[in-house]
Amino acid sequence: MSGELAVVGLGPGDERWLTPEANAALARADALYGYVGYLERLPVRPGQARHAFDNREEGARAAAALRHAAQGAHVAIVSGGDPGIFAMAAAVCAEIEAGPASWRSLDVSIIPGVTAMLAVAARVGAPLGHDFCALSLSDNLKPWQLIERRLTAAAQAGFVIALYNPSSQARPWQLGAALDQLRRLLAPTTPVVFGRAVGRPDENVIVTTLAAADAKNADMATLVIVGSPETRVIPRPGRSSLVYTPRAIEAVRA
Repeated sequence: MSGELAVVGLGPGDERWLTPEANAALARADALYGYVGYLERLPVRPGQARHAFDNREEGARAAAALRHAAQGAHVAIVSGGDPGIFAMAAAVCAEIEAGPASWRSLDVSIIPGVTAMLAVAARVGAPLGHDFCALSLSDNLKPWQLIERRLTAAAQAGFVIALYNPSSQARPWQLGAALDQLRRLLAPTTPVVFGRAVGRPDENVIVTTLAAADAKNADMATLVIVGSPETRVIPRPGRSSLVYTPRAIEAVRA
């Protein structure tokens, strides 16, 4: 019997953003593997096993799911947001590359989900309306010096920057350092958006400027968007402001 492994994106947390394809894969699975916080979002199904892991055990989580699938089971490994963006799809691929040949014969599907930068952007307008990039501020798997170089390159190139994994109890200083670096490269009025737990009951969205941006507003449930020189804020009396990046650059229009 051939096994199956689905790597499923759960989106930001609101069940309305869980795709029909993802729902079907979850319902079909004999077992679910994932970070305990993600598994808690899902309904318990009779006969479906659950295997919860700590958030930093990505390799062990992927290997365990692959071993189970190799036994002929239908297995789903869940990931917040989109599994291909700083998440479990890459961890699964790495384990397949390093693991036994039997893992390469499995039926593996990567099922996309709404990633945090899209959910946060939609809450405030269209800050990703023009060219943008995504960076993870976690230096658990890459050196901080590389993150600094990429931040500088992105800011100098005029990209809107979406910052994933901005801060945690184990990494409390990285976002402050990144904001200080960007303040040397971008105007103090550059719009900055903090989107925490978008789509969940404790959602909180803050629109501010680079000069006023406070790293204390972020944790691991937060996605930070730093605008480009073209990003604008439209005040709306009695309503929240709209943040957007025009699709046309002034020099091109002229």
